[in-house]
Amino acid sequence: MLFLLLYSFAIQGSSILIPMDAKSQANHLKAYGITYYALENGLQIQWLLNYQGGSFLISDTEALRKECRIRGVSFEVISDAKTAAILEEIQSPSKNMEAMVLEKAPKIAVYAPQGNKPWDDAVTMALTYAEIPYETIYDEEVLGDALLLFDWLHLHHEDFTGQYGKFYRNYRTTPWYIQEKEEAEALAAKLGFDKVSEAKLAVALKIRDYVVGGGFMFAMCSATDSFDIALAAEGVDIAEPMFDGDPSEPGYQSKIDFENTFAFTNFILERSPMVYEFSSIDMTPKRQILMESDYFTLMEFSAKWDPVPTMLNQNHTVLVKGFMGQTTAFDPTTLKPTVLVLAENKLNGEARYIHGIKGRGFFTFYGGHDPEDYQHRVGDPKTELELHPNSPGYRLILNNVLFPAAKKKKQKT
Repeated sequence: MLFLLLYSFAIQGSSILIPMDAKSQANHLKAYGITYYALENGLQIQWLLNYQGGSFLISDTEALRKECRIRGVSFEVISDAKTAAILEEIQSPSKNMEAMVLEKAPKIAVYAPQGNKPWDDAVTMALTYAEIPYETIYDEEVLGDALLLFDWLHLHHEDFTGQYGKFYRNYRTTPWYIQEKEEAEALAAKLGFDKVSEAKLAVALKIRDYVVGGGFMFAMCSATDSFDIALAAEGVDIAEPMFDGDPSEPGYQSKIDFENTFAFTNFILERSPMVYEFSSIDMTPKRQILMESDYFTLMEFSAKWDPVPTMLNQNHTVLVKGFMGQTTAFDPTTLKPTVLVLAENKLNGEARYIHGIKGRGFFTFYGGHDPEDYQHRVGDPKTELELHPNSPGYRLILNNVLFPAAKKKKQKT
């Protein structure tokens, strides 16, 4: 009897392991929500980089076990001895692994206009499906310094240049385009600006200051390049009359200041309002690749020496299915040397996923619109994430959501 009692005590679980490899996890996306839930409830969490696809080790509670069962997340209750063995393996110099302590649940903001449908934005879909709370903010809140309340900010298919997404050619007579243009002009006037481009520049500058001050910014689709273009064109009129009522500035290309951008340099702006493109940054018009062979590869980094890019690339596969957007991918010749390429499409020679540091903060740009909708078009039905609970492309988004929660370690390279 004494032996059985001692044996029972010895195997008593003290930690919950949430595996994130392809074989063991039934719902990768909701596993991030479980980890966020654990952060909100003050549990001890370690993100085990490169261990079983980037697993999570969380202090055991009955409430957490129950939550995992409710949300359909695979987990294993493990003993102190097994926990110690896992951590010992991770710390071995021969293993490209690291254990990152997650400290607090980041407060998340999504930059989007009122009336924006959740399925218009892959990040809001991911957050909603994973059951991670967020707040929606827009120009009034940003200019009112609301960003100071948040740890993480997301931008999606926004146009910070004031050219209404360059939808002019195909959609200028459609009711939704006309209405959105009128609403944008009314909001700019309300905020005290003569032009939408001026209002958007002011917002971009506030976001820049937020990142420089220590914020985390994650952008997808056209928000990536249009944000940098707006910063580079500060004080220069690059918009044609149909967008802002007056001609663009003569010779504006030569007046672009690449010193002001986060990620891109030496790009050529697209002058024609009839072309659905902002600049030479985007690889969409340069793509000659079939959907069946459109995959991008996640780069491998040293978990112990470079934990930040390792964190952002945690996945159960290194090969991720490609997807398009207004800005699909980035021409590597337009990247600043300080920018780190996290993933690339080698067949087409393009960067799909990049990361960098600005001041005391961080930014990550992810090309494309929706990881599970190859060529999303206006009016297409929304993606049902219930059909894609193990999406590698969506995992990259959620890696970024948890990134601010990590206890900071000095990057060694």
